[in-house]
Amino acid sequence: MSESTSSKNLFWTILATVAITSALAALLVNVVEHKEEAKHAFFRVVEVTDETDDPAVWGKNFPLHYDAYKRTVDMQRTRYGGSEAEKRNPTAADPRDSVSTEKIEEDPRLKRMWLGYPFSVDFREERGHAYMLVDQRHTKRVLEFKQPGACLNCHASTYNFMKKLGGGDITKGFELMNKMPYAEATKSVTHPVACIDCHDSQTMALRITRPAFLEGIRNFKKSQGIENYDPNTMASAQEMRSYVCGQCHVEYYFKGDEKRLTFPWHKGLKADEIYSYYEEVKHKDFVHKETGAPVLKAQHPEFEIYNMGIHAASGVACADCHMPYKREGGTKISDHQVRSPMLNVNRACQGCHRFSEQEMKARVETIQTRFIEARNVAMDALMDLIEETKRARAAGATDEQLKGAWAGQRKAQFFIDFVEAENSVGFHAPGEELRLLTQALDAIRKGQISLRGVAGAGKVRAD
Repeated sequence: MSESTSSKNLFWTILATVAITSALAALLVNVVEHKEEAKHAFFRVVEVTDETDDPAVWGKNFPLHYDAYKRTVDMQRTRYGGSEAEKRNPTAADPRDSVSTEKIEEDPRLKRMWLGYPFSVDFREERGHAYMLVDQRHTKRVLEFKQPGACLNCHASTYNFMKKLGGGDITKGFELMNKMPYAEATKSVTHPVACIDCHDSQTMALRITRPAFLEGIRNFKKSQGIENYDPNTMASAQEMRSYVCGQCHVEYYFKGDEKRLTFPWHKGLKADEIYSYYEEVKHKDFVHKETGAPVLKAQHPEFEIYNMGIHAASGVACADCHMPYKREGGTKISDHQVRSPMLNVNRACQGCHRFSEQEMKARVETIQTRFIEARNVAMDALMDLIEETKRARAAGATDEQLKGAWAGQRKAQFFIDFVEAENSVGFHAPGEELRLLTQALDAIRKGQISLRGVAGAGKVRAD
């Protein structure tokens, strides 16, 4: 080998060594930087205290979380859920430039099921957290009917409001807010659900701030033989990732003249157990306008239904699917865009399920399609019972003669409404939700049998 060739090889060897060394150094620096990022959950730009309810202030310390939180304004439909925006012209009375779909127009059976209750006047498709307060303030259910301040518990950041009302005692403030007129109470809140409602301002640990949940979960645990349960001191970190959601995504009623927001978990979380509790305390939400039946209106029992499903049994939390973790540089954060997993299959589902995105969507939609079919059968049957009872009542049937039909409508309507108001379209607990629809059909059948021989009642449809 010539001296010239040897020199060239040495040159290229040195150059390659320098390049490799530089690349390794850059990689090492990057790893170190990411490790340092991971050590520091956040950089405190501004001071946040237990009085800071504006999420934009928290966002200065947590820009990645806040950016996702702001994107809850996005409106995107899946096959069976969500809503595309319907544009409207803002006015001084209603500043919204868009609204979601009116569900009682899409399915008039819902309107008839709720006749005599504000939901028969206005019930739109649910939107993201960003809209939860403004949509409540401008629904006809609030504008045309007197509602209590208790409604704010699930539609606004009420933590500071309740503390101020109660002179530092949040439970006392909760009690005072509940019985205030909604029109008055809503003037004292500014934001939809915010950081302070779920996080400790100093440690950022998850916490429960809603007295109704604290009371509800304590009653539920008591039914299981556990006394004086306090999730803020006794729940695991994983449990808290569902409990903070369960502060609002639940079945509830307003108890007594004080309109105390109450989660009816005294006997358990199952719809049957909640129904049994309502029977025991003789609660009714309204009297059906056509039939005269004392009926119930289920709210949004996602937490209860989730607890009946395979994900809860497997230790999967609400946040694992609706707020899945994601990487931003060297930091792992929970996605605060809070949306349907079907809009985020890669992170929401594929961390556990080793199937393609297309396969995962197909599995979910198969469950939901079956649920819709069963739900429609039950809804049609309920319409038949309502029509038969209405005819019998118009023909002069007595309350005693209608007693069985009323009982059938009350139970069936609650069970159908329970799975209808639960916003997973049958996915959270498919077997449980189909069981409830079957129970509803049985209650309807018994109600119709009770009307045999009653003047005015009779077969409604030939099919």
